[in-house]
Amino acid sequence: MAGVTVREARDTELDDVADLLDEAYRQYFPAAYGSDEERDAWEGYRAEIRDTRRRAAVAAQLVADAEGDLLGAVSYYPPGMMHYDEGELAAPENWSGIRLLGVAPAARGRRIGRMLTEACIDRARADRAAGIMLHTTVLMEIARGLYERMGFQRAPELDFSPIEDSDFVVMGYRLPFE
Repeated sequence: MAGVTVREARDTELDDVADLLDEAYRQYFPAAYGSDEERDAWEGYRAEIRDTRRRAAVAAQLVADAEGDLLGAVSYYPPGMMHYDEGELAAPENWSGIRLLGVAPAARGRRIGRMLTEACIDRARADRAAGIMLHTTVLMEIARGLYERMGFQRAPELDFSPIEDSDFVVMGYRLPFE
């Protein structure tokens, strides 16, 4: 897209990235509140979304920049580096990962999500990964459609539920490189 570049976030921008992601994901929080346990889980997820500095230690924080205006962001994990809070490896050792892709509400519909995803795929290929994987939810219908159009395949073996005794599922997707 003309005038938009994807680059690594500067350290001085990480708080702005946290704000952008918080705004991008805000629409999902009220829809998920059904119980105190769900509210607590989503508030924990919100804190994780905002924790860009911790993620920056192991993952590239990529941003879509339009002349200094941040339009979107994503965390790209090189092969073997995608872990969740429990310390469990979320991606097979030779796979790259994408987490927390978000587009500012005012920038939606401008292909920013696609640009960020393509940048992650390009990095994964350059890192000689076997593929790239991610997680999303049923709430994120537009994101799921984007990933599927880009060739990502559902990987139910990677699914998990962050809320005990809940039907809420975090859905795994993979894009193998051949």
